[in-house]
Amino acid sequence: MSRRTSAAKELPDAAEVFAALGDPTRLRLVRRMSDEGPQSISDLTTGAGVTRQAIAKHLNALADAGLAKSVKQGRQVVWSLETRRLEIARRHLDFVSHSWDEALQRLKDFVE
Repeated sequence: MSRRTSAAKELPDAAEVFAALGDPTRLRLVRRMSDEGPQSISDLTTGAGVTRQAIAKHLNALADAGLAKSVKQGRQVVWSLETRRLEIARRHLDFVSHSWDEALQRLKDFVE
């Protein structure tokens, strides 16, 4: 399967990921879990500047997009990233970047 065909097939998944990451709070949560690993809602609320309920809502939106999952550990619920969907988005961005690099090279060749 060509790179273009693969990217086209993954486009709906990538679009769902990008939509979920379009919210600054959700993007911060993803970055925080990426940097610090799995965390409870209480931990993720600390320093977030939003309520615990808002964090829970955003985590559920990330879970709906396949970007996060929760596991009950004792009395706490711990959230972690699902990297498979992030990898799909990364591949799509790589494809777009490669396409732009090719277009810029064609323009450079034409100008020279």
